Amino acid sequence: MASALSPPRVPKPKGILPSHYYESFLEKKGPCDLDYKKFWAGLQGLTIYFYKSNRDVQHVEKLDLGAFVRLTDEAPWGSLRDTGTHFSLVLRNQEIKFKVESLECREMWKGFILTVVELRIPSSLTLLPGHLYMMAEVLAKEEARRALEMPSCFLKVSRLEAQLLLERYPDCGNLLLRPSGDGTDAVSVTTRQTLNGKPVVRHYRVRHESPKYVIDVEEPFSCASLDAVVNYFVSRTNKALVPFLLDEDYEKVLGFVEADKENGESAWVAPRVPGPAPPANGPKQPPPTSMPAFSQDKLPLLPPLPRLPNQDENYVTPIEDAPAAEYVNQDVTSSSRPVIVKPKKLAKVQAKPPKPHIVPKPDPKVLNSGLAKKLVASLAQPSFTATELANVTAELEEKLQKRRALEH
Repeated sequence: MASALSPPRVPKPKGILPSHYYESFLEKKGPCDLDYKKFWAGLQGLTIYFYKSNRDVQHVEKLDLGAFVRLTDEAPWGSLRDTGTHFSLVLRNQEIKFKVESLECREMWKGFILTVVELRIPSSLTLLPGHLYMMAEVLAKEEARRALEMPSCFLKVSRLEAQLLLERYPDCGNLLLRPSGDGTDAVSVTTRQTLNGKPVVRHYRVRHESPKYVIDVEEPFSCASLDAVVNYFVSRTNKALVPFLLDEDYEKVLGFVEADKENGESAWVAPRVPGPAPPANGPKQPPPTSMPAFSQDKLPLLPPLPRLPNQDENYVTPIEDAPAAEYVNQDVTSSSRPVIVKPKKLAKVQAKPPKPHIVPKPDPKVLNSGLAKKLVASLAQPSFTATELANVTAELEEKLQKRRALEH
């Protein structure tokens, strides 16, 4: 039987590779890196994207050039001569070191970075006419792109909020763009500098006369975009004014990638933050460290517990309210000697104690006998245990009954 025809395989659509102003292999070393890491890097706008290979669509790292300060050439570590393959990118919050394959590649990277940051073609680099033409095209694209988007230092805040931001985060810049407070599409520029230890805050109005922006100063200046407005303030103050940019290079919440065991998909997971302490009116549970820990060798001393009664032992139940003296005969050798015992009778413990047995009054002659005196003298000696006492008492009672029987 012929097998069923399987449908033809359709190739998976490949992701479109991102376009860049300039791209090549680049080795990068950040402040926390011990050595250089090789990436495929591409410059687009004011961002450098880093990929694992030149076939990847998704970048693994990126670097924002909004906090650009300068570019410097750097000799390799341990060498005093510049080999033409190292340069450093200095930002306001960090310094990144790069290593390229050749001097031409280094000059190209520096040229394109300066073009998009300063919006002009650099003239201090060793570049060929073809390189200068490529940078002129990138400059036109970057100007068109910035005309359609807001600069990074534009924030939708009020005048007072802008002043507070510049005061609270002085390391993030001292120039900020914000909407104008008159309800129009105009914008305002707020700056904050320090003069002789005192803050100096200034506000500038920028009118929007489509398609241009006009800076309302003594000599009005027209700009094609808001980004050109920012560059005007930076260049006219010899870079004393720095665009405001919050430092977002470091995350505030810990997270990690976790794969779902059922469908195999990966998701970004942030661990839960420990909850707050229980309310004051709720049941308090003392921490384990605050409880005194006693080992078995160092337990606190407790008072001795009373001895539990043993059903096999005999107990003496008193007849009268007054305490009766107990007599114990330790030297019984003859059964003919009478023994007188106080009115007590031993009995085993039962569920319901029987009525006490009344013993007849003993004969006074017996009390005056030598045996009784000997019993009284024996009280100073150590007593027997309860079991021995019961046996002796029973024997004495038996002898007493025989004595009475002989007298009658």
